[in-house]
Amino acid sequence: MGWRSKFVFLLIVYCAGFATAVYCLAPVTESPPAQPLQLAQLGSSLKTQELLQSFNSGMHKCLGFSKEAAAEAAKLLQAKIEETLKTQSTESNG
Repeated sequence: MGWRSKFVFLLIVYCAGFATAVYCLAPVTESPPAQPLQLAQLGSSLKTQELLQSFNSGMHKCLGFSKEAAAEAAKLLQAKIEETLKTQSTESNG
């Protein structure tokens, strides 16, 4: 997976997180319930909990992936910096 595809993937994840935050923080209109809680509504709330758990699991996997990607990027960047410093020191000594 190239750096561009990783960047696009992380950008999509970031935007999805931002959209989720906006959705969660948006004000809710208060309206009186038209009907008492029915069995169908109870079933939909249970599915919502399952969806929430699935989404939470996916976000934790994505967070783990992003931490691993950041660690790999840091190692690569450190290696490039050391290589550049060695080349500069040999040029100034030579």
